Amino acid sequence: MIRLSSINAGRSPRIAVIGTGGTFAMHARDPFDWIEYSESGVVHPIDTLLDMLGELAPDVELLPVTFRALGSVAIKPNDWVELARLIHRTAQADPSITGFIVTHGTATLEETAWFLQLVHGIDVPVIVTGAQRPANTAGSDVLVNLRAAIAAARDPGSAEHGVLVAMDNWLFCPRDVTKAASFELGAFESPGFGPVARVEADARITWRRGAWPARAAENAAPWFDRAIVESDEAMTMPRVNIVMSYAGADGVAVDALVAAGSAGIVSAGLVPGRPAAGEIAAYRHAVEAGVVVVQSSRAARGVVPPQAFLQRDGIVAGGDLAPVKLRIALMLALSLPDGSASPGERRERIQRILLAL
Repeated sequence: MIRLSSINAGRSPRIAVIGTGGTFAMHARDPFDWIEYSESGVVHPIDTLLDMLGELAPDVELLPVTFRALGSVAIKPNDWVELARLIHRTAQADPSITGFIVTHGTATLEETAWFLQLVHGIDVPVIVTGAQRPANTAGSDVLVNLRAAIAAARDPGSAEHGVLVAMDNWLFCPRDVTKAASFELGAFESPGFGPVARVEADARITWRRGAWPARAAENAAPWFDRAIVESDEAMTMPRVNIVMSYAGADGVAVDALVAAGSAGIVSAGLVPGRPAAGEIAAYRHAVEAGVVVVQSSRAARGVVPPQAFLQRDGIVAGGDLAPVKLRIALMLALSLPDGSASPGERRERIQRILLAL
């Protein structure tokens, strides 16, 4: 069903804008510096950038919040934890905030958004956005994407989604969005699902999909310990790696990751959702060594349901989550206390979690 949401007519929204760097904050060397703009070495803090961009929504109060300047190729899981904690603490400290916007580099934007969705524990929406071209270049999408993010953050329909990605006047669910092109403005897609909503020319939101089912059921990620965002203690996420399958692949990469101490490995398998024949023995050895192996597919719309061959080898089925999304969910699942669970019970628990997401 398609429905239009109008802009809130009540009190002025107060939206916190957290800058994390990326193309959104970079300053290019010339109007058509669309590729190597990072060579300028200039990254604007979020408060400076908002001042430069000027007034975008006269009736919205934007509150710049400093995080750190990171190229999205440099972001690490511990940065996700600290970003989630910053959102949580800012929301607690100022209950008048009606939404959050996170500006982010596009290379790993989908991963950060998915992590934030899985640990989301506040009642206001978080909109993650970025840019394909710096603000001072021709045809930049910085203003357009920030305007769309503001429209989404203030729309009453966004809260039920928890976290959304706003790019090129479309809103996407973090679960299935991916960056599908390097330099195009319309680089983000949700293969097999499509966008959640469209941002209209007048900044209204046309909702086209319902909320992520688990979120709609107030069941966003009940297995994931809220202490991740509520704690002040340093946290190191478990090491989880992805191995891509291809014709003639062997087990060298798998063996190396086991030796390096990986707690989990996601097999981005061939399109049927199986590893190459040369990798099979290595995955069996990994399971015997206590590594949790999850089978996924490298296909854009791949699905790996539970199957007999996976169960025989002690491998978890990844469902329809993309390999990079499975990696994040598996890191969080491996962070849960095990108690006295056996390896088999642990795998079964992780299987239930992944298939419910």
